[in-house]
Amino acid sequence: MTRAELLDKIVTFSLSAESLAEDLISGDFRSIFRGQGIEFEEVRNYQVGDDIRTIDWNVSARFGHPYVKLYREERELTVFIILDCSASMRTGGPIRRYDQALFAASLIAFSAEKAGQRFGGLFFNREVSRVLMPKKGRAAVMAWVLEALAQDPADAADSSRGSELARALEGASRILKKRSLVVIVSDFLALGWEEPLANLSHHHDVAAIRITDPIEEAMPRLGLVTFQDPETDEVLHAPTSFKSFESSWKAWNRDRSRVWDAICTKYRVPHMELLSTANPATELARFFSGRSRQ
Repeated sequence: MTRAELLDKIVTFSLSAESLAEDLISGDFRSIFRGQGIEFEEVRNYQVGDDIRTIDWNVSARFGHPYVKLYREERELTVFIILDCSASMRTGGPIRRYDQALFAASLIAFSAEKAGQRFGGLFFNREVSRVLMPKKGRAAVMAWVLEALAQDPADAADSSRGSELARALEGASRILKKRSLVVIVSDFLALGWEEPLANLSHHHDVAAIRITDPIEEAMPRLGLVTFQDPETDEVLHAPTSFKSFESSWKAWNRDRSRVWDAICTKYRVPHMELLSTANPATELARFFSGRSRQ
């Protein structure tokens, strides 16, 4: 899609963001986070039926009896998007990974605005390329949308090479002083991001959206095909019609998905895979309402 076509589609999202806003800020999605809320208020004796995730193990050990933490729900929440603008995001078809990532992130942005929440974001490729500090209102959302269009990896092929997801997560940890809802939208084709994710999720409520493409599940049988890595320019000649290649391709993508799933699960980060061909509004509504969550 052209930049004008992307913008035309994105501006219509404000019309369908109200129901997503309700799911995003409240209900089942917020309830899965540690502490059932945002700000710590007090501890009390454990009672039958309490969620064991709320147990304060330090206090319990000190007094020899289980205690749970109670939290106070904040009315105002900061929603912060970490958007991957690296070269690998311009792959895929008929809809590029970056286009789908932009659609999903824009829906979340408009939902935050509808709910009256502060919204901001961070863009990254081989470095953190831009940060928009959280603010309220439609102007903040549209500033983010225009910056996301400007950060399109197709427009900056050289600077977009490399994916420093770890640095982006570390940057968000430094920027966000109050507990926030951080949504990572990426293909997660990066290394070394497990520890930064653990640190970020310890202080904030984090959700991960992994953008995928149907070709990851099934490579078309097109004979001998030349592939070029968008990040490194490395060239690979692949016999796509061979069953051995087909099997290896599926196994590699399946293993990568499992590793990503295991890391997110380990740190209690709600996560979803979003196909580039899927309807982002429908899939996000299912995810944030808790009806479809890994």
